[in-house]
Amino acid sequence: MTLQGILTVAEQEFTIRIRAGRWRWLLGAWFGVLALVAALIRLATQTVNGGKALDKGVVVYGGLTLLVLGLALLVVPTLSAQSVNGDRERGTLATLQVTRLTAGDIALGKFAAAWGTSLVFLALSLPPVLYAMTQGGVPFGRVVVVTVVVSLLLGSVIAISLFLSSALRRTTTSGVLAYLVVFALTVGTTVTFVLALALSTEHYVQTVPGFCPDQPVTTPCPTETLTGQRARPDRVWWLLAPNPFVILADAAPQLPPETAQERQRRLALEQRGVNVSNLRDSDPLGGLGRAVRGAHKSPGSSTGSPVWPWGLGFDVLVGAGALWLTARRLRTPTRDLPLGQRVA
Repeated sequence: MTLQGILTVAEQEFTIRIRAGRWRWLLGAWFGVLALVAALIRLATQTVNGGKALDKGVVVYGGLTLLVLGLALLVVPTLSAQSVNGDRERGTLATLQVTRLTAGDIALGKFAAAWGTSLVFLALSLPPVLYAMTQGGVPFGRVVVVTVVVSLLLGSVIAISLFLSSALRRTTTSGVLAYLVVFALTVGTTVTFVLALALSTEHYVQTVPGFCPDQPVTTPCPTETLTGQRARPDRVWWLLAPNPFVILADAAPQLPPETAQERQRRLALEQRGVNVSNLRDSDPLGGLGRAVRGAHKSPGSSTGSPVWPWGLGFDVLVGAGALWLTARRLRTPTRDLPLGQRVA
């Protein structure tokens, strides 16, 4: 396996994609949808406190980022779910396999082409993101971290889709299963977590200090014993960890506290009788991230541990394993071929 071999396969895949004119229309539609959504969210923030709210970019960026991830998860399976078995049906895969290219070159080259295409889609979201940054409240570090996390998540889904393409004979089947994988990672993990949460309830007994308003302060109040049932999300949080939206929200750095300059500006406006609202409390990414860490918090604990390292690590490892299995499926000579599979 060599870098030159990987680049050769990737270049061939890119050439095939560029020749298809529909990609230009798809990229244009992608950018148009993101720009329109960013503008609509920005207009919606104008209704808060008569347009006098601060840090409008927080809401614009949070909503835009979640939309980018959702749309990207709908697009990326098509980039690799038919890459291997599609070439096999057209009789072009055997042409690559009889060259000096190794199975690893072919697998990584196809992955690099699909992942690179997905990064082009992600790059087209940068102009609306930069616009959101100009609206205030979005640190540059948060943009960098979120972009890297989204890139890794897309790469993991592409690697899984590529393996399905190499393992299944029919392109329709591999395409459908790739979307089922996306459905399982997003909706499936959420539904499973909710069902498991209902089964995690426990009976508890807790002793708390009593309330004695009529007694002197020096007199201790008798304790009270409370009993009841409560759910234990800290026992089933791992079911939600692989969810891409959970990973993204939890990995996004929390917004920094209000600076002295921002506080001075806000106080100056309030002294002039202008009631100023701060949209940091309406941050979509921060709100979802706090809810996720709350699910990882055990009873009696003040803070919850991060979830995203476990979820992102799981998704990346699954993607790496899928790439390894894809390379094994592309090895030649092949001893056994599925019934009906063509060689060239």
